[in-house]
Amino acid sequence: MKKLDIKKALPLINMAIEEDLGQGDMTSELFFQDNTIARANIISREEIIVCGMPIARQILKHYDKKLKLKVLVDDGQEAHIGRKIAAIEGPLCSMLSAERVMLNFLQRLSGIATTTRKYVRAIQGTRAKIYDTRKTMPGWRILEKYAVRCGGGHNHRLGLYDGILIKDNHLAQLGRDFAPKLSKIIVQARKVKDVKFVAVEVDHVDDQLNHVLKIPDIDIVLLDNMGQWQLKHAVEMRNAMCGNNRKPLLEASGNITLNNVSAIAQCGLDRIAVGAITHSAAAVDIGLDR
Repeated sequence: MKKLDIKKALPLINMAIEEDLGQGDMTSELFFQDNTIARANIISREEIIVCGMPIARQILKHYDKKLKLKVLVDDGQEAHIGRKIAAIEGPLCSMLSAERVMLNFLQRLSGIATTTRKYVRAIQGTRAKIYDTRKTMPGWRILEKYAVRCGGGHNHRLGLYDGILIKDNHLAQLGRDFAPKLSKIIVQARKVKDVKFVAVEVDHVDDQLNHVLKIPDIDIVLLDNMGQWQLKHAVEMRNAMCGNNRKPLLEASGNITLNNVSAIAQCGLDRIAVGAITHSAAAVDIGLDR
């Protein structure tokens, strides 16, 4: 699993600390005017996939370099109800000041990792893999996509800059007889540096996919908002037209839930893009207990 580049998350972390701490923790400063040293445990209060320990360490360091974090459950690992996932030791006043911001990040990121793992488990035994989308909280994308990886999912493009995805609105500009013009665009797309893939979105199998499959050098065809019979038809068409190499890869997206993802995976797809693993993942219950 690709590790988190903590430096890219620092602006968000600093903003979160600033909006919460402001001019100081007035309440804790009233209670702890001495340098009381304490120890507390970060506890999982439900079944979760842990995510965010590097963030927690960075936050504690920002409040007080004397705060030390001992990780007991690494990112990407499961934690049961009541499990101690980390321990903190250091000045009590600083610890309490950092508590809410630290837990906000852990709860949000562990929620995404936990939701992702549910989708990954639902499609076990198929060839499909779960991918995220660009449907992320503004400013949180690097962290949310890291959480997806912790949950066993895979990252789609990070932004508009590292992958070429020709969507339906792009195709509409080419007119009904889009194939010749699209072929020329794909040739140009292959020359663009530093992109992970070239993909084309279709929302009709017989009217669009049959033409797209004849165009070489497309890495992924995204099948948007299609029912199961259409997805099966698309897989059969791809296999018949492109042979046994299963290229281009076929990716389903749109209206995918835990209730239908298993059936969709069984259609023979290679990839399933799920916006819900980021935009609709609920924060999990994690607490700090002394």
